[in-house]
Amino acid sequence: MHDVLIRDALVLDGGDRPGSHGDVALRDGRIVEVGAVAGSARQVIDAGGRALAPGFIDVHTHDDLEVLRNPDMASKLSQGVTTVVVGNCGISASPVRIRGEVPDPMNLLGEAGDFRFADFASYRQAVEAARPAVNVAALVGHTALRQNHMDRLDRAATAAEIAAMRVQLRASMAQGALGLSSGLAYGSAFHAPSSEVAELAAELPPGGLYATHLRDEFGGILEAMEEAFDAARAPRAAVRVSHLKCAGIDNWGRSREVLHSLDAASAGQDVACDCYPYAASASTLDLKQVTDAYDILITWSGPEPSQGGRLLADIAADWGIPLMAAAVRLQPAGAVYHCMNEADVRRILAHPLTMIGSDGLPRDPRPHPRLWGTFPRVLGHYARDEALFPLHTAVHKMTGLPASRFALGARGVIRVGGCADLVLFDPARVRDTASFHDPVRAAEGIDAVWVNGQLAYDGTEVVARPGRFIAPGH
Repeated sequence: MHDVLIRDALVLDGGDRPGSHGDVALRDGRIVEVGAVAGSARQVIDAGGRALAPGFIDVHTHDDLEVLRNPDMASKLSQGVTTVVVGNCGISASPVRIRGEVPDPMNLLGEAGDFRFADFASYRQAVEAARPAVNVAALVGHTALRQNHMDRLDRAATAAEIAAMRVQLRASMAQGALGLSSGLAYGSAFHAPSSEVAELAAELPPGGLYATHLRDEFGGILEAMEEAFDAARAPRAAVRVSHLKCAGIDNWGRSREVLHSLDAASAGQDVACDCYPYAASASTLDLKQVTDAYDILITWSGPEPSQGGRLLADIAADWGIPLMAAAVRLQPAGAVYHCMNEADVRRILAHPLTMIGSDGLPRDPRPHPRLWGTFPRVLGHYARDEALFPLHTAVHKMTGLPASRFALGARGVIRVGGCADLVLFDPARVRDTASFHDPVRAAEGIDAVWVNGQLAYDGTEVVARPGRFIAPGH
């Protein structure tokens, strides 16, 4: 007797090959049969030829505290996401001790009182106690470590401070962290020299993960990529370039150069990247990125909350002041930057080393639509409508590829013995509905999601929270 039997599905197994029609049986949180399955089950689902894929893996999230605040995780389950990787861009919920104000961009995660996890083990325990609807794997942020051990962040760390950071990173790895992340473009880490990052990366075991928001995604991107590759060479760590893009009008059209650099590095070390399917980024309002060359949408402002949802240029015009002066007056604030070229986005998305990551910001009151729309947008807009790649390749970029590149064990594949994280969707109907002006909208065409063998989303709402914390290889 199986727990669940899904009949007559187009099974896309996560391995970048065309699907085949068959059945999939689940028992005790695992896939136990694939193909023509005989016998009965407590629950039988007639897929009617719809696609059945491994649960999608969002390798780039800032859901560190969201999985505790809102463990239903509707923004992810409604897209078919069953596993999230947190702790990206150098900012993580643990290990953290906040003294005073939360440094930017850690304030994207929460306020001072939200950071309650002085060591990684306590964060892991909190996730296990909250039992969110999705599985959670976590990186440790470089900026988090810096603010734990430094009196100010606008300088390089001393040898003693680096040693203390290494001790904390080593302990976190022993407690189940996937690896290290950095966000060197931000002011809180920009002053860290390459040597500081390399000394921390030395704590990573061979094959351990170093995920990086590059020091420069604009004109200096090639040098920033080489800095990342260099940091990981000595320890033979794996490099994951976060949200790879060619930002800024002067940088448009350089995606071929950027991908050539990625390919060249891959000949000698383990490198890959993630990308979201939009030509606009989002983060805190960064004065270094203020320009009149493209639209900047303000999503929130501490001192000027009424300006959320408006273009920075319109706000400056209303106030009768220069763009930069308006940006300063709005601080702290969040922004969406329409800073990319669609051709570059398409080229990066299609590259064989590219995985899908949403980079969504769940605390933003007007989030970038990638928070709710990333995965169905890849399936519907780019794979089906634009034919940028086949459907099975799109699924591979969300499942088998990230599972192998982020050491997520038996997830990301449909095979006997694999973890029973699954998504049933209609390839003809699946699409994102979230937009920049109406961003909190669930996708269409995601009909059911199972996490660890239990139905978690029925196509309309979250019905269970069967997620768990995932340590490397599990």
